[in-house]
Amino acid sequence: MAIEKRRFGRTGHMSSAVVFGAAALARADEATADRVLDLLLQHDVNHVDTAARYGDSELLVGRWMPRHRARFFLATKTGERDYAGAREGIRRSLDRLRTDHVDMIQLHALFHPDEWERALGPGGALEAYIEARAEGLVRHIGVTGHGWTVAAMHRRSLERFDFDSILMPWNWFAARHATYAPDFERTARLAAERDVAVQTIKGIARGPWAAGATRDRSTWYQPLEAMDDIRPSVHWLLSRPGVFLCSAGDVNLLPMVLQAAGEEIRRPDDATMEALAARTGMASIFGI
Repeated sequence: MAIEKRRFGRTGHMSSAVVFGAAALARADEATADRVLDLLLQHDVNHVDTAARYGDSELLVGRWMPRHRARFFLATKTGERDYAGAREGIRRSLDRLRTDHVDMIQLHALFHPDEWERALGPGGALEAYIEARAEGLVRHIGVTGHGWTVAAMHRRSLERFDFDSILMPWNWFAARHATYAPDFERTARLAAERDVAVQTIKGIARGPWAAGATRDRSTWYQPLEAMDDIRPSVHWLLSRPGVFLCSAGDVNLLPMVLQAAGEEIRRPDDATMEALAARTGMASIFGI
């Protein structure tokens, strides 16, 4: 069943509610990437989010572009904070992705105050992004981040520049975090007022890897793995209008996420989610 399409903010693009998080391809081979492409086509996923830092991801996604460029809203990121590095990084990503433009370039993991000042100040990466947009190399500009401070930092970013999208963590556990949850809600309201797309990550995060646990997933945190846990987590998140879920960074979890998202979305009640959190030991992946 095809996944619902939602308007991706002011870009106007009708993107699949699940964005393929191409971090899952960081250490993949070509055969794995081809299987992922088949899965995306099967579920009509039309939005791909990658980054220069994701190992071979841009190269593997680039293999799809000669035949499928028109099908995908293609987003990437650079972690460079200065103008020269960001300018070079954009062009390197275009070469790796085998395209003459990306639909969105994003400032990657921008949540540290010092890096924020460098990237958004004079001679910073944002200047290279604005220049690339004027040149037609990128169409839209976004900002991403992790951690319990990122929602507040994104509000600060939106006050400095009119970004087209933001990306930040959201899941059942985060929605009960004493400081993060109200920060997220304030930022989400501001984004809605300005027609800024809201992407979410860590939707099926369970917690940090337990000591001695077998790390058999490519995610840096321990994810939920059973369909009976993934389904309500995906449904809970996607029952919120207007938000997007970036899929987890493990190709073997992708089929379950896409299957859940392709079903009729029914928001689980609080008791169901509380039981899931207790059963799985859901915890913070960002410390206190």
